[in-house]
Amino acid sequence: MDAFAALGDPTRRQIIEMLASSGRMSATDIARRFQISAPAVSQHLKVLREAGLVTMEKRAQQRLYTLNPQAMAGVELWAQQMAQRWEARYRLLDDVLEVEKQKLAQKGNPHHE
Repeated sequence: MDAFAALGDPTRRQIIEMLASSGRMSATDIARRFQISAPAVSQHLKVLREAGLVTMEKRAQQRLYTLNPQAMAGVELWAQQMAQRWEARYRLLDDVLEVEKQKLAQKGNPHHE
């Protein structure tokens, strides 16, 4: 599963947000924060791990999860690129609207020629 498919689920986005705030968390601590079962949370963690968004380290009986900064940087870069494309489109639209506004102003003012 790719990163964006993994992030499509609200529970997984919440897990990412928790890890971004807390740094490293155990699977148990993550599961405690949800109303769903621990196995369901484990499945979400597995999806995030398979997508490369989180890493897991085993310490004795604990599984500790952290964000994968490289994967998150890839998501951020994509989002920035999309924002830049939309900004460029908005600037073009602003230019077209300004030309149309000037045309309307000229039609409304017969002495303007």
